[in-house]
Amino acid sequence: MPQHDVLRRAQAHATHYLDSLPHRPVGAVLDAAELRRRLGGPLPQDGTNPVEVIDRLVGDVDGGLHSSTGGRFFGWVIGGVLPAALAADWLTSTWDQNAASAAAAPAEAVIEEICGAWLQELLRLPRSGSFAFVTGTQMAHTTALAAARHKLLHARGIDVEEHGMAAAPPLRLLTGEHRHESILRAVRLLGIGTRAVEILPCDERGGLRIDALAAALNASPDRPTIVCLQAGDLNTGAFDPFEPACRLAHAVGAWVHVDGAFGLWAATSERHCHFLDGVAQADSWATDGHKWLNLPFDSAFVFIADPDAHRVVFSQATSYAQPVQGVREQKDWNPEWSRRGRGFAVYAAIRELGRSGIGEMVARCCDLATLLVDGLAEMRGVEVLARPIINQGLVRFTGEDGDHDRRTDQVIAAIQASGEAWFGGTTWRGKRAMRISVCNWRTTREDVQQTLAAFRTILG
Repeated sequence: MPQHDVLRRAQAHATHYLDSLPHRPVGAVLDAAELRRRLGGPLPQDGTNPVEVIDRLVGDVDGGLHSSTGGRFFGWVIGGVLPAALAADWLTSTWDQNAASAAAAPAEAVIEEICGAWLQELLRLPRSGSFAFVTGTQMAHTTALAAARHKLLHARGIDVEEHGMAAAPPLRLLTGEHRHESILRAVRLLGIGTRAVEILPCDERGGLRIDALAAALNASPDRPTIVCLQAGDLNTGAFDPFEPACRLAHAVGAWVHVDGAFGLWAATSERHCHFLDGVAQADSWATDGHKWLNLPFDSAFVFIADPDAHRVVFSQATSYAQPVQGVREQKDWNPEWSRRGRGFAVYAAIRELGRSGIGEMVARCCDLATLLVDGLAEMRGVEVLARPIINQGLVRFTGEDGDHDRRTDQVIAAIQASGEAWFGGTTWRGKRAMRISVCNWRTTREDVQQTLAAFRTILG
């Protein structure tokens, strides 16, 4: 049958792609103009055999893909895709369940119940809290801050879900200078506004200074406040001081949210979990699945200590709903009413690795990040700005003319062009730097050595 033919062809293309990862250029080699030429053209008027459609799609995008699921992509905090998670994701599309409700997706509803509890245990978060499966940490922040907005304003007599923000006292959000911009987007989406964000200074590694937080809280102790802490700074992997920060914030009735997009997974490693001491005292937490759990994209998790504050924001009765007794109703906790079943891939990944396997993967990535940074440090013309705390590091490249920023960008462009590995640039404390991120289950010591050899050639 044609349907079976096209699925077999897609499987063959996928298998070939995965087998070729060690030998493919790590970065895309085609520019946007060439991709438009290949993929564009007039709107098709007639249909095409689905096998031909897939063959042409694969051929036309070849060269326009980053091999980011491979072992030598270090540019952003992007994991690969575990085999069981990839297979479960294929089946998710095949089963085509609307995971918004238990009536529409019975198995997905139960799997989310199970995996939510598993994730709380893995990440050492309160089992009494609630959770939701969302697209990414951006939407996890938005979900958590919506619950925070509700609770802080409800305590002041404002029903923001019914009356909106017009009559509400102004909220504020305190966060460190190296916060991720997704926090700013969340406050824009929620009508809180970026003017409500107060940026506090950090220490030399990027962790929030507790004295600065104390001063800010004491300056306006009665104002409804959200404190946003980081578990894993994007550049250095630094952690904020959770225990004292939560204690100070809660003393004035503030809500504490933790951006743990990747760093929250340090909880699974016995060697690194101490960085998260006190994190369970927060009120909400956000993390990605497509980073250190190595799931396909469109996967993240939000956890909220107060289930009532979470549910009241999203629960909405409809005349056509079919409640299922005794089963968690996904749409009561999630901002989407139509979505794919994200729980199947989560379930498969956790089953494939188990607690010990996830912890080992996290620890191994941290070791490989240190190996990579230390290997670069031995080369002439390399300055280490941040040796990894966990899996993130920063280096810059020095030029003989003293223009180290320009030299750094030149070397980054050269390693990208080599196809051997892919790194991106960032600016850290006014200096251009190359950021090193390692969170892929495929990355090996051999990948690190191959990458270091490429740098020796470029710097030689």
